[in-house]
Amino acid sequence: MERISILASPGLGRASSLQCYGICLVIAILSWGCQSVSPLPSSPSSSPLRYKTDSLPASQVYTLTIPAHSPYRVSVALSETVSSLKEFAQAPSSPRGKAIAVINGGYFDPSNRQTTSYVVQNGKIIGDPRQNKRLIANVKLKPYLSAILNRSEFRIYHCDQATKYAITAHNAPIPAHCQLRDAIAAGPQLLPTLTAESEAFVSKKSGQITRDAIGVYQANARSAIALTAQGDLIWAIAAQTAPGRGLSLPEMAKFLKSLGAVQALNLDGGSSSSLYYQGTTHFGKLDEQGQKVQRPVKSALIARSP
Repeated sequence: MERISILASPGLGRASSLQCYGICLVIAILSWGCQSVSPLPSSPSSSPLRYKTDSLPASQVYTLTIPAHSPYRVSVALSETVSSLKEFAQAPSSPRGKAIAVINGGYFDPSNRQTTSYVVQNGKIIGDPRQNKRLIANVKLKPYLSAILNRSEFRIYHCDQATKYAITAHNAPIPAHCQLRDAIAAGPQLLPTLTAESEAFVSKKSGQITRDAIGVYQANARSAIALTAQGDLIWAIAAQTAPGRGLSLPEMAKFLKSLGAVQALNLDGGSSSSLYYQGTTHFGKLDEQGQKVQRPVKSALIARSP
């Protein structure tokens, strides 16, 4: 059984409850006008998720923070073909607990619907890019293949009955006294440094960019996952406010750093960028007519209630 720390809320004495009610009511009214934050109801046995939106000039950014000591369970999922985030949330084969939130995961080939990113579930590789012939046999990608197969991934470890998260390269060793439970690869890392070149997303010659596979420095819809120094987990999507707008990866990194992130991993973006929260799916990409692009995806991360 996993060891999860619980944060309890202290109680109030009867003598001070009426006075506190008046003060809290004023604070609550003032807070509503400051920011859009929607925590799940807290209780003595749970540490609430924190969900909010930030309006930037070129993007509406949706973030979900899962506190380090939260009892919410995070896991990965892979579709046999491709699925919407709502379908991932409602899948009967998923682990116990209601799906509260889902974010799109790693890269895949829309043509054959096969993954181009590793996916690990319960210690086993269930999504293997080496089995995707369109990737492995692509002559143009042959010079970059070793880097592509070692791109960064988000890992969930089981260490001495405790759950720990990490962002690291696929070939990185598993720490002592830990077992790899789940993992989902994507890339590049956004923090502490941008690894777009070493992970073969960007190629340069004489200092000039000759190849940019995912538009690293261009505005687009983005999805990412990040870790704070305290161990909090942040999910984020940057949705376009108009066609052609959004965030570049350096801009996404800057935003996540402003939230306290010290490590961050870019997930599949563009038309795949999407976040499901409490029954509603937010889509990141807009088409030329300004309509939301609702593309099903191959893999996802899921947060479930205790």
